[in-house]
Amino acid sequence: MHAQEYYTQSDFGGVGLMQTPTARMAQEGEFSFVLSRTTPYTNYNVSMQPIPWLEGSFRYTNVSNRLYGPRSLSGSQTYKDKSIDVKARLFQETRWTPAVAFGVRDIGGTGLFSSEFLVASKRAGRFDVSLGMAWGYIGNRGDISNPLSIISDRFNTRPASGTGATGALSINKFLRGRPGIFGGVEYHSPWDWLVLKAELDGNDYKHQPQNNNQPQRWPVNLGAVFRVNRNVDLTLGYERGNVATAALNLHANLATHVGPEKSFDPPPEPVSFTSTPVTTMPSGPTQGTGKVAGDIASTPLATTASPADTAPERKPPAQVDWPQVAKTLRANAGINVSSIRQRGSELVIQGEQERFFYTAEAAGRATRIVDNRVDNSIDWVTVTSQRNGLDTVESSVHRPRFIELLDHQIDLPTFRRSVEQGPVTAREEEVLYNAPLKRFTGGTSIGYQQNVGGPDAFVLYQVYGAGYGTFNFSRHLWLDGVLAVNIANNYDKFRYDAPSNLPRVRTDVRKYITSSDITMPNFQLTGTKKLGEDLYGMAYAGMLESMYAGVGGEVLYRPFGEHWAFGGDINWVKQRGFDQDFSLRKYHVITGQATGYLDTGFHNVTLAVSVGRYLAGDWGTTVDVSRQFANGTRMGAYFTVTDKSGNSGYGEGSFDKGIYVSIPFDALLPNSSRNRATLMWQPLVRDGGARLNKRYTLYTITNDLDTNQFDQNLGKITQ
Repeated sequence: MHAQEYYTQSDFGGVGLMQTPTARMAQEGEFSFVLSRTTPYTNYNVSMQPIPWLEGSFRYTNVSNRLYGPRSLSGSQTYKDKSIDVKARLFQETRWTPAVAFGVRDIGGTGLFSSEFLVASKRAGRFDVSLGMAWGYIGNRGDISNPLSIISDRFNTRPASGTGATGALSINKFLRGRPGIFGGVEYHSPWDWLVLKAELDGNDYKHQPQNNNQPQRWPVNLGAVFRVNRNVDLTLGYERGNVATAALNLHANLATHVGPEKSFDPPPEPVSFTSTPVTTMPSGPTQGTGKVAGDIASTPLATTASPADTAPERKPPAQVDWPQVAKTLRANAGINVSSIRQRGSELVIQGEQERFFYTAEAAGRATRIVDNRVDNSIDWVTVTSQRNGLDTVESSVHRPRFIELLDHQIDLPTFRRSVEQGPVTAREEEVLYNAPLKRFTGGTSIGYQQNVGGPDAFVLYQVYGAGYGTFNFSRHLWLDGVLAVNIANNYDKFRYDAPSNLPRVRTDVRKYITSSDITMPNFQLTGTKKLGEDLYGMAYAGMLESMYAGVGGEVLYRPFGEHWAFGGDINWVKQRGFDQDFSLRKYHVITGQATGYLDTGFHNVTLAVSVGRYLAGDWGTTVDVSRQFANGTRMGAYFTVTDKSGNSGYGEGSFDKGIYVSIPFDALLPNSSRNRATLMWQPLVRDGGARLNKRYTLYTITNDLDTNQFDQNLGKITQ
């Protein structure tokens, strides 16, 4: 194994040696959880690599020899610190020059472990050598005078750690104080399972936060990383010349991750290849303009041919049993059909995709089903994506060319010119089938929620059962709700209410989750309507989330084929009773934001900027930056600044911020699913910058307008 193949994580999370970082980055899309123990600190780190040159980490640190607070508040629980780290590569390594990165550790909060660093790394065969300079925790030894003192004397002195407000951005410390030198070497042995590390620690442990100084016999740390398998690393080390250390790293690349075989899905229908001749390049479907699927890689094709003597009878469209076809489309292609229509030689299936995450996979299955039942008068099969009553995009497949693709007569890059996507527009059509509206749907599930890092306990959790149901008045108007029943929790330990100088719009969370074992988190009436070309609208009223009831509306302008959208919502809401029933409290507010969305075209990074009024009556801006990979996984970060930012408004914590990862269940389960698991890490939950947690948003409802996802996964059409 060579040094460039993968890089290991440090004790603090993020690619590095032991205590110190390097200029290296993990593979794009890498997600790591690192549990490390170096007395008296235990670190729980989550690190993400959303783009090749940017790394982000979130960390909880348990300080085992310090109490969280007075025993009257937190008993014997040990101190917990939360922090966010960022590292950016400034220069890529070349033959003669090293990679160079700049980073900030513990960028917000009390800044107990805050540090800024500049580090360079260079390969030499199996050795990877790093050398850097750090201010703050990593460089506490203070080897040299601060070179920035030539700009101002203020760079000579660094404020003590722990003087910042919890949740604050500690920029008053940046690049201040005497920096220390650190570095080391990582050796990738000839054995794939072993990496050796040695580093010069830039910290002398004589200026530890909370006066928690530690003896250091030797400034060199040593470690060995054992790769148990491709997703698990175990690190054993010896640090400070007197402490044995250990770390466990669970990691996976979410960008390249392939989900398990979908053994619980029905197989696609076999098709007959005997009656479909090789065709020339087809003209487009009757919708005229559209977007041809973009460049895609060649993908192995499914072999599902059936013998000619078992081929089903194909009939003219007027003679087909369309109610039965609609049932088959739902069972095999996941499409809950609302109508089937004909436009000349084009068959249009309108419905909502309920099973398959990849639109191309559903389109391929639908084309198979049509090909087995309809004669050759139909050349194009179009699926009109519908979600919550809104038609979003039409995906059209040229039927003869698709059969040639399945028969290996053409390859996928050739076939891509026979697939189009376009906006949904009204045209003259013959209605072949209108599906009856299913009035009621419902089900049950098991849920889990938690609060992490508070003074009452490190993890406060609840396992609950949920029943949910929807009554449809029409395809555009429905009433739905959720009823939750407690199964198990440790909320008897939950006693602490965070301080706040604002209306308690979120910090009353303890009362909402401990007051009743049976709650109704949501119960609302929702209506949607397409207001014009590319313009979508939604209105709603009821118990909108666990803490707020009210009425509101949203509009979104999202043109097909564009990489931007703009919308806004406005809501009048009132606080709900702590039991989460139909009772209400006195506090009410008008809240809402105008939001612009931009797909930057840079590594599939989306920027969302919202401006408006928040639940506490404060006015401000939320910036959300995220990266979505081809398989649908999204990594992102956000921050919110309002006119109440700072201690005077927020109390503990100066502004809202967090990082998150959203993973499709489809990548985790043996059956296809359109649902997602979203993990959010916030240093603090406070009242400033708080937004209404709406059940539906138009940007999410219209996600099928993201044609990049269809193009990047066109190979799924054969599955």
